[in-house]
Amino acid sequence: MEVKNKISGAVISKMEMMGHEQILFCTDEETGLKAIIAIHDTTLGPALGGTRMWDYTSEAEALQDVLRLSRGMTFKAAISGLNLGGGKAVIIGDANTEKTEALMRKFGEYVDSLGGKYITAEDVGMNTKDMEYVREMTKHVTGIPESMGGSGDPSPVTAYGVYMGMKASAKFKWGSDSLKGKKILVQGVGNVGENLVKHTTEEGSKVYITDINVSKLEKVSEMYGAEIIMGDSIYDMDMDIYAPCALGATVNTNTLNRLKCDIIAGAANNQLEDELVHAEMVKEKGLIYAPDFLINAGGLINVYSEINGYNREKSLEQTKKIYNTTLEILLKADAEDITTHEAALIIAQQRIQDHK
Repeated sequence: MEVKNKISGAVISKMEMMGHEQILFCTDEETGLKAIIAIHDTTLGPALGGTRMWDYTSEAEALQDVLRLSRGMTFKAAISGLNLGGGKAVIIGDANTEKTEALMRKFGEYVDSLGGKYITAEDVGMNTKDMEYVREMTKHVTGIPESMGGSGDPSPVTAYGVYMGMKASAKFKWGSDSLKGKKILVQGVGNVGENLVKHTTEEGSKVYITDINVSKLEKVSEMYGAEIIMGDSIYDMDMDIYAPCALGATVNTNTLNRLKCDIIAGAANNQLEDELVHAEMVKEKGLIYAPDFLINAGGLINVYSEINGYNREKSLEQTKKIYNTTLEILLKADAEDITTHEAALIIAQQRIQDHK
């Protein structure tokens, strides 16, 4: 009993430290479901955030991931002007071998048990078909297929927002938002990364790509003429823009001591391994960091529009505003001599505070 109390106490301490309202641990022996739903802050509205299925090395790693991701969603919604709170869910397991219809339906039951306080969507390891199964058990789901009245895959809109943030960063750094001729490394060519490659190559950038999925790399390379780079050497190559579009924490002490770029602007969540330490390191090195929870908000903007009736044109128009918000944050950080991460947090937290 004492050990259990220590474990639960540690979880509650983490919740308090990061400002979380609620965590729901979900298990089901029949389907093999092991999931965690984290609700960070619902001041602005219900917590909306995708479900990620990943083969975590431990439950502690899964908990840390869902806590950081859900917190990021709060700030993402706030800085994007959306009346939403922050939430996220993770399912522990290999999405390629352990995901079943029954598992997704059971997960949908748990989402429904929260009574609308949490609204889910797709994330890493998920697709619109999975959201269909979840939708059978709860109405509190977005990112469902367009045939069902939803917005479908949010990846193209997410990529468009990252592209806008990248162009705004270029404007701030070089005085022009043109990416023609710029060397850009896109790390991770999933659905979002591939769409980002499309935007940048169409503008005339020299794009390099890397991913653990070799077949996807070859496909994207063939489609867009991007050059494949393999291994850890990516952090040592000369580039103008580093665009992390896979998992988080790739901006850390090791990589920052090696990166030769001017701008960091990508789609991955939680790119800074340590928000305080590495945001400051980025600033000291004179790099421009476009805060991830701002520029990757296009997907959230897209699925949010489902709540009031989906309109793709309006979603794209609102996502385009990421350009101006990015410039505002970069200028604020420069004027106040603070990190761009801090500047973005101040704006997001102020909006939440104004609603309390």
